[in-house]
Amino acid sequence: MAGSRAERIDEPLRRVARLCAAMLFVLLAHVTLVQAFGSRELNADHRNVRPLIARFDHPRGDILTYEGTPIAVSRPTGGGPYLYRRVYQDGELYAAVTGHMSLYRSTGIEQARDEVLSGDDPKVKVRSLVGAGVVEGADVRLTISERVQRAAYQELRRMGLPGAVVAINPATGAILALTTYPTYDPNTLTTFDAGRLLATSRLLRQDPARPLLNRALNRLYPPGSTFKLVTAAAALASGEYTPTALVNAPARLRLPGTPTILQNAGGGCGKERPTLTDAFHASCNTAFAGLGLQLGQDLLRDQAEAFGFNAPNLTIPLVATASRFPLAMDRAQTALSAIGHHDSRVTPLMVAMLSAAVANNGTLMRPYLVEEVRLADGSVIDRAGPSVYRKAVSPALAKSLAAMMTMAPRTGKSAAAASRRGAEAVLSEIIPGTDDHALVTAFAPADAPEVAVGVVLEHPGARADAVTSIARTVIAAALQ
Repeated sequence: MAGSRAERIDEPLRRVARLCAAMLFVLLAHVTLVQAFGSRELNADHRNVRPLIARFDHPRGDILTYEGTPIAVSRPTGGGPYLYRRVYQDGELYAAVTGHMSLYRSTGIEQARDEVLSGDDPKVKVRSLVGAGVVEGADVRLTISERVQRAAYQELRRMGLPGAVVAINPATGAILALTTYPTYDPNTLTTFDAGRLLATSRLLRQDPARPLLNRALNRLYPPGSTFKLVTAAAALASGEYTPTALVNAPARLRLPGTPTILQNAGGGCGKERPTLTDAFHASCNTAFAGLGLQLGQDLLRDQAEAFGFNAPNLTIPLVATASRFPLAMDRAQTALSAIGHHDSRVTPLMVAMLSAAVANNGTLMRPYLVEEVRLADGSVIDRAGPSVYRKAVSPALAKSLAAMMTMAPRTGKSAAAASRRGAEAVLSEIIPGTDDHALVTAFAPADAPEVAVGVVLEHPGARADAVTSIARTVIAAALQ
């Protein structure tokens, strides 16, 4: 009887114990689930300020030019929950490369190399803890040349027109300049005043000039006659043409299956049976449209893709929008695509890559922006290694294309222009007063190329020839 009575008394206690154990198990399971699977969502919640405070509680690494000048640094705030603030030297000059880091987002190199700059990269974290005893961000040294970048930006600002400039070392793929206009000052977005930051961000996003747009990497343009470099390469690669082969260049060409008549810009092609080189120099629409019809869309597309068209996920480490060549066309569209019309589109980066491939004996090196990553003590933990991106054309064919570009006459609306120290191909048939874009692709010097340039100006009208002078100024800065 006594034992039975004790069991009846203990039973409620056992039930309470089991309930407590179950509740403890549920609590531990929930904590585990939150830590394992929900931490990222909680950290991303704008109401959670702890990740923001942690983000600014120690200095990030510097972003430096190739010469070693800091252009993005962390400075103490002097108090408050956020201990360090990002400061950009010559912010507008380098904004297309550095981007910015604000309270809620980052762009440019600040975003692309965030782990090493913040010190979150395991290799950086371990070595900084062992060396300094605290987490320190690593410095990122860029390939950007101060002289070339400044020349490119000042020329765009002087013109006052939307556009972009990219300059590449064709032998390595190192990007010497990458600038866009109009641009913005990243320092205006580094405030910790949330209201002011929101207002500034809204003004920049709503600005019709689109200063936040990186035109050099993410704006697509009709290639115009710069694409004639690709068409000339396809013609030479087919084996049916040589630089001295005669091509048909009628004054008027009816596009197959349509009533549309294609004509040549300016004074035409000079004669109805020029050589391929002469047609290239004259930027002859009817000759290159006819070549497109003879070669067919498949050969044109293969050659375009050999230069990098339709290739996704090109990162430098900023993500570049893919330049594109149409996947399916009728014959009229093929003819138009051969002269850079219809649906073909290029970024200014691709415009520079066209010349870079020709200048480097037909081998296109992978473009890159980061030269090295080094710790605060100066030790280098990562260094760029140039790599091949595309085999665009054979060395012999590249030599022929380079000769065609170099020998071109220096005339206002011609297909190309030559300088004493190098080659400049100006392959757009911009007519002053029209609403088209102006593009130029160039490399220099002719005998031992050191720089390839792509320049785009939006809607320049009567100032279309300025793309050539911008290209020459940038080339001159690179060759100093």
